[in-house]
Amino acid sequence: MENHTKIVLDENDMPKKWYNINPDLPKPLPAPLHPGTHEPLTPKDLSPLFPMELIRQEMSMERYIPIPEEVREIYTLWRPTPLYRAKRLEKALKTKAKIYYKWEGVSPAGSHKPNTAIPQAYYNMKEGVERLTTETGAGQWGSALAFATTLFGLKCTVYMVKCSYEQKPYRRIMMETWGAEVFPSPSERTEAGKVILKEDPTSPGSLGIAISEAVEDAVKSGAKYSLGSVLNHVLMHQSVIGLEAKKALESIDEYPDIIIGCFGGGSNFSGLAFPFMHDKLKGDKESLRAIACEPAACPKLSKGVYAYDFGDTVGLTPLVKMYTLGHTFVPPGIHAGGLRYHGGAPQFSLLENEGLVEVKDIQQTDAFKAAELFARTEGILIAPETAHAVQGVIEEAKRCQEEKTILFNCSGHGHFDLASYDAFHNGKLKDYEYPAEKVKEAMKHLPKMD
Repeated sequence: MENHTKIVLDENDMPKKWYNINPDLPKPLPAPLHPGTHEPLTPKDLSPLFPMELIRQEMSMERYIPIPEEVREIYTLWRPTPLYRAKRLEKALKTKAKIYYKWEGVSPAGSHKPNTAIPQAYYNMKEGVERLTTETGAGQWGSALAFATTLFGLKCTVYMVKCSYEQKPYRRIMMETWGAEVFPSPSERTEAGKVILKEDPTSPGSLGIAISEAVEDAVKSGAKYSLGSVLNHVLMHQSVIGLEAKKALESIDEYPDIIIGCFGGGSNFSGLAFPFMHDKLKGDKESLRAIACEPAACPKLSKGVYAYDFGDTVGLTPLVKMYTLGHTFVPPGIHAGGLRYHGGAPQFSLLENEGLVEVKDIQQTDAFKAAELFARTEGILIAPETAHAVQGVIEEAKRCQEEKTILFNCSGHGHFDLASYDAFHNGKLKDYEYPAEKVKEAMKHLPKMD
């Protein structure tokens, strides 16, 4: 058992159902609200943005949702993904911990994101949708949706956060190769973009701004909108990661003491952790620790407030109760573009508010040091987002005074992030202090609730 370094499941072991955490939450999730009336959302309210099957999944209280065969067939292009034991990293850290990671970088898009992009494109195609709009930070979500839409014959429009658009041209080229059109956000294509550019012509953009543009485009044109994180149906689709990891660890009689993932909107962390959190919430594994690693420059989980807020900057999206830095907050242009989001998934936020999950804030340079160590021990050059999780793993492993099993989501490769690595190697990356004044200002703009 100790000799296992790579565990690969058979295709027959791939999950046939997604796991939905809603029925297992310790208390009911606060209802999402209409942005205008502040009344609880109805399926009809969401229909301009999403196909009905995704709306049903969003609101579902079924614990397991069947995965369509057409989706499973495409999943087999890269799933099940391998589970590795990081023995060389363990040795370098001189730790008593056993470290395992689920390697999601083997997908065609190079990250975990196609796990939800494929079903989202599928359900839209089934309902006759011709074009999807979306936002992307680092470009991994945009890449995944471009890949998914081309498989189902849909058009795809991507609003890419401007600083990432400029930092990562190869992600844009990848999306365009799969047939997507890509625009830097904020742009002149939407009223939301024009408002932001009028206030700040040099705006680096944010995921909140890009969401505003993508939502406006969808609503005005009759297209549908697709989101890569935060929403329940997205977290649910990502549960294939944790379900597979669970089965792989069972095959060698292992179970994690600690689960770690990076955190932007929540799909990465939740996809791995929630199937294990099911055991904790049932009372079977109460000692299980689940740790979300976020950037110190965008610390929504540790420095934000648990409140109703918009998911976008302009205020077009429903109001959801979540940990937020305020929808107008624009974080610094750190290289982990996928983590630069002001809010966290409502399901995760509820668990955090109940004290059932933990949070670590990670500085940018520490994340890159961790990524470099991981590359030099395990051989994989990871994305800056994933590097935050690896730094969290390193901190926990060094702290272990007895044998513990740590599992983390190694969520994507960094092959298009080499400019970031170059900046790190040349001492050009800097850490950003928590911008307290910016958050204080953004908090003034939280929606006024009755």
